[in-house]
Amino acid sequence: MDFQLTGEQRMLQRMARDFALKEVQPHVAEWEEKKAIPREVFARMGEMGFFALPFPEEVGGLGAGYLAYALAVEEISRVSASLGISYAAHVSIGTMPIYLFGSRVQKERWLGPCLRGEVLAAFGLTEPGAGSDAGGTETTASLVDGEWVLNGTKCFITNASLAGVVVATAVTEPGKGSRGISSFVVPADAPGFSVGQRYSKLGLRASDTAELVFADCRLPEDALLGERGAGFRQFLTALDGGRISIAALSVGIAQACLDASLEYAKTRVQFGQAISKFQAIQFKLADMAMETELARLMTLKAAWLKDNHLPFGREAAMAKLFASETCVRAALQAVQIHGGYGYMDEYPVERYLRDAKLMEIGEGTSEIQRLVIARNLGC
Repeated sequence: MDFQLTGEQRMLQRMARDFALKEVQPHVAEWEEKKAIPREVFARMGEMGFFALPFPEEVGGLGAGYLAYALAVEEISRVSASLGISYAAHVSIGTMPIYLFGSRVQKERWLGPCLRGEVLAAFGLTEPGAGSDAGGTETTASLVDGEWVLNGTKCFITNASLAGVVVATAVTEPGKGSRGISSFVVPADAPGFSVGQRYSKLGLRASDTAELVFADCRLPEDALLGERGAGFRQFLTALDGGRISIAALSVGIAQACLDASLEYAKTRVQFGQAISKFQAIQFKLADMAMETELARLMTLKAAWLKDNHLPFGREAAMAKLFASETCVRAALQAVQIHGGYGYMDEYPVERYLRDAKLMEIGEGTSEIQRLVIARNLGC
């Protein structure tokens, strides 16, 4: 087994790290306070090719693969999880469904702008009454006089206010359960489509999260993504890949917790010596380092399997589950190591803790990941 990154992967990893440190880190506190990331940041990421990493060259991508993309998500999230989740949502579950299931016309219209960062994408799946039970979708789509008419509301949608295009699910075959759900490509300027309230959140405050509202939203017949009734299968596929990106995001947060804690422990003096000399602190740091590296390895394995066209759904669920719970534990320990200072916003660890919690919830809760793993075991 070869655990070495290729030269290209190392180069892309360094590029992402340099971008995060030089162009993101100086502005993170301001973005979090203003609860917004400037649009020019996404344009810059598009110019640098971050959005194009996992897509093949024939559609305008870089063909670098999902593993390279996971490395970039980790490095960016290590500095700003808010930017990391906006990045992951745009690529994994916003743009990827169009690439995987879109018609030639849909791909020609949307992939180029999305890969270049000219347009951001969002994924409209979650509803007030359909979270973990995504098969309980209540948004409807009816074909009327050659147009699809959508009605319903989506909630907790990342990039909602910024998106130029949304992939949204709706029931087209009432009474057929999951087999009656279809997906649609919805331009932001579609008649009857609007963005609802923007949420005030515990963490990831700079990332955009809001409602999507469809009120007699009219779309042309060719707005259907793939086959009618295939929406449920499509979003399961998209979420498998999305879980890898959330795992990478979680690893980035965990690594940031370790970095901050190690630096603080070496400089904070109590009882006449740096607290890094105390075994109690050393054990915390050792556990953080061990679990972060294990989470990273599982994440990269899942990405490698995907890149090599091998089954990866179980491994993606394992990576997402372990990495998300690892980053929450790491954040809790980071605050503990910092003591009273960890509770203050002059140190970043309080933000890491607030950001970390969503990793156990978004793109499938920890409970859902355990169900996915159990079913893969034949339970």
